[in-house]
Amino acid sequence: MTILLLETLHNDAVELLAGYAPVRLAPSPDGLPPAELLAEAEAILTRGRGRVTQEILAAAPRLRVIARCGVGVDNIDISAAKGRAIPVVYAPGSTTFAVAEQTLLLMLALARRLPALANATATGNWAIREGYSGVELMGKRLGIVGLGEIGRRVADLGAAFGMEVLTWSRSSRDPRFAALDSLEELLAQADLISLHLALTPQTRHLIGPAQLDRMKPGSLLINTARGGVVDQSAVLAALESGQLGGYAADVLAQEPPAPDDPLPSHPRALITPHVAALTDRTYRVICFSTAENVLRVLKGETPAAGSIYRSGG
Repeated sequence: MTILLLETLHNDAVELLAGYAPVRLAPSPDGLPPAELLAEAEAILTRGRGRVTQEILAAAPRLRVIARCGVGVDNIDISAAKGRAIPVVYAPGSTTFAVAEQTLLLMLALARRLPALANATATGNWAIREGYSGVELMGKRLGIVGLGEIGRRVADLGAAFGMEVLTWSRSSRDPRFAALDSLEELLAQADLISLHLALTPQTRHLIGPAQLDRMKPGSLLINTARGGVVDQSAVLAALESGQLGGYAADVLAQEPPAPDDPLPSHPRALITPHVAALTDRTYRVICFSTAENVLRVLKGETPAAGSIYRSGG
């Protein structure tokens, strides 16, 4: 028996797993790990980059549990796992505060053009302040798309900054905030829009050319959900035309991006490398709690409530 990691985990989680069985790290999170690693693996753990595909499952006959140290499972072939009756462990709710903080960080940095100001000052260009005008959050309308735990937390933070919070969700409501009947209505009214949706076939490219055209000219879009929720080519076109005032994201459709991808270097884009959950507290929590539940499955014990992914939930 071995436990296979497609990516590195917090040291405390690795030590916990190693106390039960030998832990092996794949040479790369990309592609198919070596056959000898898959042949002995009874558990596979990944974070956001390593993908657990049908091909990997087919090459791992002893596999008993798959785990994602995070809140989404879009990098795991759920259908293939279900076909083998292999449980998928994840950590819902574990990244709420860290991702919400990153969302506000991106929102503020984009609104105040922080990277351009800091870079100019570092190179001696104090004159950048001449003619500068930032966007103040106080009094602006913040549109929250998706009202799970992270969306609610961002709504709370936005309200604390004096913003009027508008929300749209297919399944959730919060009586503290104005719930709009349609996404189109929210896009037309909000000054800043923050995306908090799982990536599914229904949400892929939810924000495309038509939705961007519905937004207020010069509005700001923030994405800490999944890169595929937006049509990045449409976002780039909207930035170029000025319809979109700025785009900030911690996620991209392709991670890492291609060297010639123009979005990360666009002057009105602010992209961070999928690090929202990599804080001193949350990184340990998501890795350690996931490792604990993997061991419970391997030992025939009951995992923590809500830690096993159920399709559609």
